[in-house]
Amino acid sequence: MGDFISSEVKAPYTIRDEPLGTAKHVRIVGIGAGASGINLIRTLRRHLSNYEHIIYEKNEKVGGTWFENRYPGCRCDVPSHNYQFSWRPNHEWSNFFAPAPEIEQYLTRIVEEENMADTIKTRHKVVGAWWDEGRGMWDLSVQNLETGEEFRDQANFIVDASGPLNNWKWPDIPNIKSFQGDLVHTASWPKDFDYTNKTVAIIGNGSSGIQLLPAVQSDVKKLYHFVRTPTWVIPPRIVSMMTMGGPAKDVLGEIELDEKENFTQRQIEKFKADPAFYRRFVKAIEQDSNGTFAIIQNNSPIQAFATGKVVQYMTAMLGGDERLCKALIPQFPLGCRRITPAPGYLEALRSSNTEVITEGIAEVVPEGIRLESGEIIKLDAIICATGFDNSFAPRFPIVGRDGNVQDMFKNDTPRAYMSCALPGVPNYFTFLGPNGPIGHGSIFTLSEHIARYITRIILKCQTESIRAVAPSAAAVADYAEHIAALMPRTSWSGSCKSWFKNGAQDGPVTALHPGSRVHFFHMLEQFRGEDWEFVYDCPAGNRFWYLGNGFSCRELSKEGDQTWYLEEEADRL
Repeated sequence: MGDFISSEVKAPYTIRDEPLGTAKHVRIVGIGAGASGINLIRTLRRHLSNYEHIIYEKNEKVGGTWFENRYPGCRCDVPSHNYQFSWRPNHEWSNFFAPAPEIEQYLTRIVEEENMADTIKTRHKVVGAWWDEGRGMWDLSVQNLETGEEFRDQANFIVDASGPLNNWKWPDIPNIKSFQGDLVHTASWPKDFDYTNKTVAIIGNGSSGIQLLPAVQSDVKKLYHFVRTPTWVIPPRIVSMMTMGGPAKDVLGEIELDEKENFTQRQIEKFKADPAFYRRFVKAIEQDSNGTFAIIQNNSPIQAFATGKVVQYMTAMLGGDERLCKALIPQFPLGCRRITPAPGYLEALRSSNTEVITEGIAEVVPEGIRLESGEIIKLDAIICATGFDNSFAPRFPIVGRDGNVQDMFKNDTPRAYMSCALPGVPNYFTFLGPNGPIGHGSIFTLSEHIARYITRIILKCQTESIRAVAPSAAAVADYAEHIAALMPRTSWSGSCKSWFKNGAQDGPVTALHPGSRVHFFHMLEQFRGEDWEFVYDCPAGNRFWYLGNGFSCRELSKEGDQTWYLEEEADRL
């Protein structure tokens, strides 16, 4: 455990005349009201007292990713009954993989029913944050997007829940803005965009592109699909779970679904009426999903088995077409790019109105796309399914002890402490920062664990007279060394262009946690104080000032059990 060395002159030590456990008042500013931000409101309410909490959300509504992404076919690729908060089960998901509007409605309903709206200021964007060491406070500049006005705020703690898949970007293609037709990005889909009977290009075959293509293919006149890199497309998840013989195999045999994986009404009613069955179903699917880390272990028998099955499936769905198989079935390891189920995608590529183009794009011209060969593909619309800025560089200046985080992340490999905090940036926490578990299943339950971890640290600062806390540079360097040593064991570090590596063919994996989903949960169970540096509230700098006047809040409170230590629960570590 370390202490940040302050230049302040120490005052004589005096007793803090309050009982042990007294929580000082703190102000917490959150950024983003997606799933992580919404869950944070609940976690703080359950575990903290004497605090203020405000969330600034740039959009006009809550929901984050699920408010912003509206392209046809958009849905979650994690089973819907696991893509929910553990404390708020939804028995009425319509499909095994919930469509985007249902997820947005789920989040909106929680905000309304849990009375969270007063905590959230929509159409407000944080545009800068500066740390003041002397006060132990953040000064923030916030813009009201309705009026354009900027104002100042301050906080003891910032919790950034804006997420890594939020800042979409156009592909790096020369003259892309010269196109005279409809230029669209999947992450900013216009409500009035009509692609019917048009000649359309879809650039990109990541998660968004392979969901979008089968959803629009039958309605367009001609579809050109530009594929730069092959991608693994796995069989339908239910088929995979049954084939692999995992924990979910038996319970899936009891589930009623139609041919499009919609739950029957009778099945939905059973979920509602039989809590024990529903619990068994959810836990079995969760356990099965947790097993995917074994598949991305390089040269393992299970990876070889899974790869063979996926190759067979893709070949069959592509009708054995030699050209399509060569263009779309990867040579790099399974899992090097995100493994994605894509019902209907491979079949749609064989349609008479669809053409897959693997030749490089030279530039965009007013009438369409010029290939490297010189050929011009004339188009009515270009749809870019090309993802986000995955550099982890913040969208606004965050100036800590050592300068602007934007500059640090742009000039060097992004590093964080267990994805949640940054060295030299006190009292700043983030959900799914560098090397976070963004590819490790449902972010809903992940956000619950991260929120509890962050809340425990804030509570520690409140009740132990800690003004500022940040992970030490040495701890973050050691953690980075571990990541660099472990990643080559996985297919994530394989030679393929992937947002796991910020779009690079080769290089450090910056987007993923170095372990399984359960490994991440286990890692966050305990706060390792020895990895952190502290600045204390006590004018004399004494770390034990929080011990106070000799009394404890536990004996003075009129609520709770004052002899809790006699109960069985007290005997557990």
